[in-house]
Amino acid sequence: MPIVHPLFFKSMFVDEAIIFVKGGDGGNGCVSFRREKYIPHGGPDGGNGGKGGDVIFRVSDKIDTLLDLTSRVKYIAESGAHGKGSTKKGKDGKDLITDLPRGTVVKDKESGRILKDMSTVGESVVIAPGGRGGRGNKHFATSTNQVPRRAEKGRLGEERWLALELKLLADVGLIGMPNAGKSTLLSRISAARPKIADYPFTTLQPQLGIVEIENYQRFVVADIPGLIEGAHRGIGLGDEFLRHIERTKLLVHLLDVSPLARTDPSDAYHIVRNELKQYNSKLAEKAEIVIANKMDLLDTEAGMKFIETLEGKISKPVCPVSMVTGKNIGNLLNMVASALNKIQTQMSEYQ
Repeated sequence: MPIVHPLFFKSMFVDEAIIFVKGGDGGNGCVSFRREKYIPHGGPDGGNGGKGGDVIFRVSDKIDTLLDLTSRVKYIAESGAHGKGSTKKGKDGKDLITDLPRGTVVKDKESGRILKDMSTVGESVVIAPGGRGGRGNKHFATSTNQVPRRAEKGRLGEERWLALELKLLADVGLIGMPNAGKSTLLSRISAARPKIADYPFTTLQPQLGIVEIENYQRFVVADIPGLIEGAHRGIGLGDEFLRHIERTKLLVHLLDVSPLARTDPSDAYHIVRNELKQYNSKLAEKAEIVIANKMDLLDTEAGMKFIETLEGKISKPVCPVSMVTGKNIGNLLNMVASALNKIQTQMSEYQ
């Protein structure tokens, strides 16, 4: 039996956010002249303005969703203070550091251009630099202008609207039509406890589980809500969850082969495969393990003949399992581990 560890969302899952960010404005330079006893006409001594604070994004492993970012729209760093006399520089504005979950893609909302893919815990990026402080009049003194009466204004901080998208970072993505048994499988192989019921769209948000097998090998599995025909166009639960499959290394495709299945297994397979291809052709190229679930509802001999026929229709080997009895789940996990090792080896050779 696998050793299990929980890794699941404890709050409402939010995987998109639109926010406005602005670096702090730089402080203005100061116009000032030295005034001391016995020195009535001292030179310029206006200080520089302080630099505006930066808006910084940082990846944290303490948060799982973008929910916190939706509670406010504007993220504006502190502006720098203005310069003062006696060459006193204005105080720099404080940076505004905002934590993001691992796997957040930061895009410019207007152009759609990807600015940063935040995938490593601890990494950070200055997403909106603060403005430079203006120079005081001391910097404008020359041999021909010893009494400059001008100073620079601080520069404005950079501002932009951003679109944030969270893509789950999982090794294995569970895909299939609604009610194929993905949530049940995740609950059996990990400590995640997704909602399970006998009707479509029970899973309304992605769920994660960590599975640890022999030799201390472990992998992260994501249960992606069921896909239906037209999902890439937003039908059903829509394409909002398809993005989470993009980062997975391996797909485990579940088919309901019970007599009560709402869709013929081979048809269900091709529907889901087509949705992946329509959304992103690269998804259809990912390694895949196909599972025939609910085998306990079929007669043993008839069931094996059914599997042979199914394999011929989809041109792929099929692993028969029963989530209810647990039959063949251990074999399935070994297949997943073997496939992941092969993928990792190929990735290492490619690099």
